[in-house]
Amino acid sequence: MEPTKPIIERAFELARAGSCRSVNDVRQALRREGYEGVHAHLHGTTINRQITALIKAGPTAAAPIEDEAAAVQG
Repeated sequence: MEPTKPIIERAFELARAGSCRSVNDVRQALRREGYEGVHAHLHGTTINRQITALIKAGPTAAAPIEDEAAAVQG
């Protein structure tokens, strides 16, 4: 099945869900879900810091995904 959500949005969801313990876990989960170009989307310092912060905050982090994606895209 083809992924329907933008890759960054899905990465934030996975990080927030609590099932991934690292950025690498998020990358692997995205690949398993069929996303392509994972490395190209998740290789920057800023995106890695954001994902790490969401993972550390745990499943209760409720910041809107749109705000985070807009911050990444500049």
